[in-house]
Amino acid sequence: MPIFSFSIMWTIIIDVVAWAFFHLLVSVFCFLVPLRYFQRSSSLFKIAAWENSGHVWHRLFCVKKWKGAVPDGARLFKFGYEKKSLHGFDNDTLQRFAAETKRAELAHWLSILPAPLFFFWNPVWAGWVMILYALFFNIPFIIVQRYNRARLEMILDRLRMFETKN
Repeated sequence: MPIFSFSIMWTIIIDVVAWAFFHLLVSVFCFLVPLRYFQRSSSLFKIAAWENSGHVWHRLFCVKKWKGAVPDGARLFKFGYEKKSLHGFDNDTLQRFAAETKRAELAHWLSILPAPLFFFWNPVWAGWVMILYALFFNIPFIIVQRYNRARLEMILDRLRMFETKN
């Protein structure tokens, strides 16, 4: 039983407004984190060996086929970094893109966290729907960011090897 009881229509309106609030709050928070934080090596964002340079995401989810269809949240903010396509092929641009995939991944992980709060004003079944929504809405974005970053890191490693040989 929820702590607060509202009519179904008001509950839906509150859910939509609450999700919009949480998504915007998380997005703004992540945009305020300095880029240098995402440019550092961190175990939180490390591509694991089992990810096989991103190939596992394509094998399991055919990510290459649908990743272009997911919207880029950076378009909502003038200061966002669009990740639909590469902005260049030089080392600095590729490193910036990889860092921005970390920022986006963090935003989507953090966007899942508020889901349990919806149990406070929703019936239990609707609270679970909110949990599923949070997962199904954010996990595809996380997969795309990890896939792209794994590929970018592979390219950056090859560039470093090429530069050391020359």
